[in-house]
Amino acid sequence: MQMNELTTTRRALLGGVAVLGLSPAVPFGVSEAFAQEDTPPDSQGNVDMDAALKPGSLPDMAIGPENAPIKVIEYFSLTCPHCAHFHNTAFDEIKKKYVDTGKVRFILREFPFDPVATAAFMLARSNPQDPKQPATTEQYFAMVSMLFKQQVSWAAPKDNNVRAALLQTVKLAGYSQESFEACLTNQKLLDDVNAVVKRAADEFGVNATPTFLINGKKYSGDMSVAAMSKLFDGLL
Repeated sequence: MQMNELTTTRRALLGGVAVLGLSPAVPFGVSEAFAQEDTPPDSQGNVDMDAALKPGSLPDMAIGPENAPIKVIEYFSLTCPHCAHFHNTAFDEIKKKYVDTGKVRFILREFPFDPVATAAFMLARSNPQDPKQPATTEQYFAMVSMLFKQQVSWAAPKDNNVRAALLQTVKLAGYSQESFEACLTNQKLLDDVNAVVKRAADEFGVNATPTFLINGKKYSGDMSVAAMSKLFDGLL
């Protein structure tokens, strides 16, 4: 998925999600093609991994040991169907094979393409019971997983009422109407998410999702379990 707007303003966020119903955030359809290659994609160039691994405006949401031989940073958008495909079909197996065995440290970072994705990230970053408090890593990964599994229902609902669909979805994680609204009016959190996007674009050349920074190399696009496994195995 290619980048259009770099940041989301509070007016766009509230107008798009917390006040109005939206048309679908992303075009979904049965013809959507997903990567199924068993070989890793070509690298799109080098990045300064030491610089990339330094946290930015938001604490990193990471799993796996800090001293793992392979470091991965994934920039993703919650309304990107290719990101959803990777997380729904490959992420759990990659976690089991490489993260849980101490070989990979996997960091997730926000790169929303639209106000709906920005809102979803803000909801994932907050504690549903107290939106003034940040979500734990466990809460964040669980919310991301849930939002990806139900992406079509909230990002492209049949009645086009994205606000209502997103609210209904995150209620499953403990949000109420009041905590939902409180989260989406958190200006600092909105600014922090925008800063993550700007840093990724300016410093690491991220312009599409998913983008993976892996041990100093940049890769763009969905990857199968087989493709990512071959890439990781070549680094071990």
